[in-house]
Amino acid sequence: MTAILAGVDTGGTFTDLVLFQEGKLRVHKVFSTPHDPSQAILEGLQELGALPRLRTLVHGSTVATNAVLEGKGARTGLITTAGFRDVLEIGRQTRPSLYNLRVQKVPPLVPRARRVEVVERLNERGEVLIPLDEGSLEEALATLAREEVEAVAVVLLFSFANPAHERRVAEAARQRGWYVSASAEVLPEFREYERTSTLVLNAYVGPLIDRYLGQLEQALPAGTGLRIMQSNGGSISSAMARREAARTLLSGPAAGVVGARFVARASGIERLIALDIGGTSTDVSLVDGAITETTDGRIGGHPTKLPMIDIHTVGAGGGSLAWFDLGGALRVGPRSAGAVPGPAAYGRGGTLATVTDAHVVLGRLLPDAFLGGSRRLDVVQARQAVGRIAARLGASLEEAALGIVRIANANMEAAIRLISVERGLDPRHFTLVAFGGAGPLHACELAASLSIPRVLVPAAPGVLSALGMLVADVLKDYVRTLMLPIDQEQAQATVEEALLALEEQGRADLLAEGFAGERIQIERYLDLRYVGQSYELTIPFGGDCARAAQQFHLAHERRFGYSDPNEPVQVVNVRLKARGLVEPPVLERQPLQPEAVVQPLERRQVIFAGEAGPVAHEAAIYERSALVPGVQFVGPAIVTQYDTTTVVPPGWRARVDAVGNLLIELAGDGPAGVQQLQQQRRQPAQAASAQLAEEGSHVW
Repeated sequence: MTAILAGVDTGGTFTDLVLFQEGKLRVHKVFSTPHDPSQAILEGLQELGALPRLRTLVHGSTVATNAVLEGKGARTGLITTAGFRDVLEIGRQTRPSLYNLRVQKVPPLVPRARRVEVVERLNERGEVLIPLDEGSLEEALATLAREEVEAVAVVLLFSFANPAHERRVAEAARQRGWYVSASAEVLPEFREYERTSTLVLNAYVGPLIDRYLGQLEQALPAGTGLRIMQSNGGSISSAMARREAARTLLSGPAAGVVGARFVARASGIERLIALDIGGTSTDVSLVDGAITETTDGRIGGHPTKLPMIDIHTVGAGGGSLAWFDLGGALRVGPRSAGAVPGPAAYGRGGTLATVTDAHVVLGRLLPDAFLGGSRRLDVVQARQAVGRIAARLGASLEEAALGIVRIANANMEAAIRLISVERGLDPRHFTLVAFGGAGPLHACELAASLSIPRVLVPAAPGVLSALGMLVADVLKDYVRTLMLPIDQEQAQATVEEALLALEEQGRADLLAEGFAGERIQIERYLDLRYVGQSYELTIPFGGDCARAAQQFHLAHERRFGYSDPNEPVQVVNVRLKARGLVEPPVLERQPLQPEAVVQPLERRQVIFAGEAGPVAHEAAIYERSALVPGVQFVGPAIVTQYDTTTVVPPGWRARVDAVGNLLIELAGDGPAGVQQLQQQRRQPAQAASAQLAEEGSHVW
């Protein structure tokens, strides 16, 4: 029997598994086990019979993310240069809410008592101004020992220019038996606050990831390779993830974007908006040919400078709870029912109404088709939960359910607008790729709101993040701060020298992981800005600094609406990506059968918004496996499959392409069709809002 390659995505509600063996993909879902995520992974692999033949496991973990969001990381200390103890708390002079007089800052992960200083000082060129004082180092270590820390972040001023002092401090801390994260090893880049925050994050989650991956490695069969998905869309070895745990903070959502790009390209689509709706949150990202990255991310309000895919997340998912605020207005999310007890319809003890329960009430989720029929949804419990919301609103059960879905959609729509319209990109020129357990349920209504003319639902949308892990390359990021004018006489030589050193390091690291030279790809970038600016744009570097400056002016014009070719440009950082190319699974293409006619399994009443309120439509019910390439059908329709349910509203038509992707487009002609659907959505919303306003409550 051939070996198996597996991708595993641990989510808040489900753990998704995708196996690749003998050219075939198999998918499976099990309930997550938050107390020990590896338990669900092993359970799923055992149910698939994959453990004995498992060759490589690529894993996306939420362990680090949850530790930060829940404040359950390791007891962490910080060692920094004398005088810079409070950098982590001072931060930047930016206000998260400009006109809010009662803004509460996110408390630092390391309180002041565990932030200690050592006497030393370098200048911006790395020259020693004050030698490292060993006495102050011993005193700092003794203080942290009394504080009983488990992990230590070491961030000294200008260590990216000269790491000697920082290496000595890190060595002394490691001798104490602590988990140590040093900035010269993880992020040798300028900007003191962001560098400190990133290293504190790395130390805060490091021991948890180290223990978790160590246990998982022990539980897997001997000889099984374990790779971990990073936030930047590539994977790294388990050993590196245990050292640099902060690189995994957005691993699951990043894998989803990689998977969305993979399936969209198979259908000839290069411009897409990835929409990943899970049980607890919605992740959106825009791909305009290439995946967009950022080094200005935040996790739980804490900045991180490590490269990550530019993903915006909102707390709206299938498990998001419907609740009333102090003013009596109906809200949905960000609180979630999670995996335990889950939505009321799961029959696991949940009693509060969720988005999933609303879909059950509306007839969009079929009780006997959940997880391929392996579990049955409890309609009675769902109706009781939504009924309590309806009673509070003085509305019908169906009106309350539509209100819950609309509010969730509004949160998701705002996230999509943020990454498209607010950045000068027209969503009408993109395809909405919907995945996650709930993505295909909401996709068409979101597309109508945003005038997006086409939705793509992959063949296995509910486990696309796990598939993304299988197709992700091994990716290593390197950076070095230079700070020099790009038109300086020696700029070209200095940039080339720095990049060559990073390239040698990147090739050596990938060769050590078993990649042949021809499977290594090097990508070079420059972080450029106008002199005096406080932000940079990352520009691909083809070897010519003058050409890079021209590209920077164009990129600045595109991003901010203006540029000035007469302004001097500064090289802030050089960046390099070393990519180890993997052999991704190939999506098999099937001949189209445009004459094929598919008969629905049955027809059921499904509720959609009408001009005067909820309207019951007779919708055709299709099984996804029966939809052969080339087949077409029109809405209203429900497509069921093991890992998700797709809703095709009235006014939309669907077809299956050669690789099995479901393409859903407006039945009307272009924007006119969109406007018609938008008007259908607005009218009942306005009527219901007016009615509820009279009663002192608001649904939407």
